[in-house]
Amino acid sequence: MANILVVDDELGIRDLLSEILNDEGHQVDLAENAAQARAARAKGRPDLVLLDIWMPDTDGVTLLKEWSSAGLLNMPVIMMSGHATIDTAVEATRIGAMAFLEKPITMQKLLQAVEQGLARHVSKKVAAVVAGVMATVASSAELAVQAAGNPSDAVMVSGDGPVAVQSFMLEKPLRDARDEFEKAYFEFHLAKEGGSMTRVAEKTGLERTHLYRKLKQLGVDLSRGKRVS
Repeated sequence: MANILVVDDELGIRDLLSEILNDEGHQVDLAENAAQARAARAKGRPDLVLLDIWMPDTDGVTLLKEWSSAGLLNMPVIMMSGHATIDTAVEATRIGAMAFLEKPITMQKLLQAVEQGLARHVSKKVAAVVAGVMATVASSAELAVQAAGNPSDAVMVSGDGPVAVQSFMLEKPLRDARDEFEKAYFEFHLAKEGGSMTRVAEKTGLERTHLYRKLKQLGVDLSRGKRVS
């Protein structure tokens, strides 16, 4: 389940999109203008925003530009309009929108765009978490590598000191090395949290549904954490 913000000045559109997304299991917040969208964005920190271009007070492109300039465009934004030109769609994409949906929006196109947007959001979250962990342990890892005398290995330790040492061959292709690290990262947290998916989701900053998908994709043994604990 994701938290999705729908911004549209038409009540019928808001109600329709809310009904469809709620049926898919998402939490939906609604805003009918830019002012409400700003408040909802600040309060709810949505995983994805569906943003109408033509609104009476501040149009969607202007609001998108505002969020981008303020460094608040850290979630996927899908623009919607029934009257936008190609130039408008291109401008929105250049500013940072990930997609553009033309009204009337079909359910298939809506759900496809939302799924792609959420998948991208999860990937960015995972990348941010991995980058943070790597930055935290960089100095310890460097010392451990030097002690091992093998510059082609990297070592993962916890922020509280070495709990488990895991070597990674850095001469592998980037995708293989990244998957290997992510698998070890999630296995570490599963073991530390006793296999609790709720606590692992909180620790890693991922929504439970997307966490399950990520673990399945990496081939993580979900029973391992419970056995270790």
